[in-house]
Amino acid sequence: MTVIPAPDPEAIAENAARLSPYLRKTPVWLWKDELLGRLVSPRTKVLLKLELFQHAGTFKARGALTNLLSLPPEALARGVTAVSAGNHAVAVAWAARTLHTSARVVMPRSADPFRVARCRELGAEAILARDVHEAFETAKSIEQEEGRALIHPFEGEMTILGTATLGAELLRQAPKLDAVIVPVGGGGLAAGVASAVKQLRPGVEVFGVEPEGNDVMKRSLASGLPERAAPGGPHTIADSLSPPYTLPISLGLCRRYLDDLVLVSDDAMREALALLFRSARLAVEPAGAAATAALLGPLRERLAGKRVALIVCGTIIAPERYATHLEAGTALLEARVATAGSIP
Repeated sequence: MTVIPAPDPEAIAENAARLSPYLRKTPVWLWKDELLGRLVSPRTKVLLKLELFQHAGTFKARGALTNLLSLPPEALARGVTAVSAGNHAVAVAWAARTLHTSARVVMPRSADPFRVARCRELGAEAILARDVHEAFETAKSIEQEEGRALIHPFEGEMTILGTATLGAELLRQAPKLDAVIVPVGGGGLAAGVASAVKQLRPGVEVFGVEPEGNDVMKRSLASGLPERAAPGGPHTIADSLSPPYTLPISLGLCRRYLDDLVLVSDDAMREALALLFRSARLAVEPAGAAATAALLGPLRERLAGKRVALIVCGTIIAPERYATHLEAGTALLEARVATAGSIP
């Protein structure tokens, strides 16, 4: 595989300064709770990087804004377009409004109606396509016919430079980390966070976590080549972690900088979602619970006694869909701790 240049620390710092007038520095919380202590080793110190509090409700605001700020003034004035099932579209709509330009976002009809409505509330034109393939074709036509810049949901140097600011910000806020767990969809978040962490603090381990129902990055890391989702897939409740394929830049940086990538089930994400609500009073989408699910499951013993940061990446979900996941997750959580007594 071709070696992909990573954003260097100086470029990350410069971009963070450029973004700072527009973005929030999202908080880091030390998660201390009796219930959490029953589910992970009591010696494990868990910190939550609360990117769900970012503008637009998702980390994707960083990459979207970085892309728009990199456009020449005449290109920015023509506006932008994007393809997304939700979070990226919302972030692009927010970035376009913030920089006083227009956005036409193309979304599959299966997208969460709450996210479609949110794009329109932010002033974007949301166009619904039959599926993701038609959505990309439509966005390409908009790009060619209207001269709008196409902002990719996870691939590209500017996107990864944007997400790298999250990794650098986390290290400033939590200087004594042993490990970071990052959700993985197309890999843009993991590539940026891991690039920043490994260059600035090489001894910190970085783990990716992907849904079992769309293990496209895990298969790509194994083969060394971009892979596609399984036929008929993806099959997961984490629609924010459901790209149809991986691409070379994000894949190359994940392969270079991730220490490992683990898989979690939909039920594990539901249970983690319920734990975050019960224990930390956070309402997150399934993707936002993926890092917690990894710590409760495949990484529990490996990271026992470590100081671990979890990226809580987003919260854009319809209330009724969240309620369904919360109910199912609460039942799973109660069953898990039943032998240890009632949940506080």
